[in-house]
Amino acid sequence: MGIIKEFKEFAIKGNMVDMAVGIIIGTAFNSVVNTLVKEVVMPPLSLMTNGIEFADKKWVLRDGVEEAEGITAIEEVAIGYGALIEAFLDFLIIGFTIFLVIKVMNRFRTKAENPDDKREVTPKDIELLSKMNHLMEEQNQLLKKNFSNKD
Repeated sequence: MGIIKEFKEFAIKGNMVDMAVGIIIGTAFNSVVNTLVKEVVMPPLSLMTNGIEFADKKWVLRDGVEEAEGITAIEEVAIGYGALIEAFLDFLIIGFTIFLVIKVMNRFRTKAENPDDKREVTPKDIELLSKMNHLMEEQNQLLKKNFSNKD
């Protein structure tokens, strides 16, 4: 009974919805990155390397043997390092894109949390904390003056 209650709390708090949205967006982003790598990045790279297609690059460990009617008797065994190169490029593009998105988000967050910047609306909790901080600084200055005057 306790695990059902915990699951309800988990689902109601929005964690599950946030996670589902993240997975859906991540899946769509993966499709965009795959297309970007295969259709935008790899053709110029292939052109620069005299038409070499990285996806077709492999080290053949054992050649395949075909019978007379085109049926494969022995399958080829190969290490496809070209696919690894493409996957590595996917990783670099995804990593760099996420870095840029987080950098932009942090810039907006810094602007929004700055109580002195009137162009951006400061969240109420940050604004209240800022006011409390200013009041405490004023109080400390008054206490320092009173303490130094007694000496």
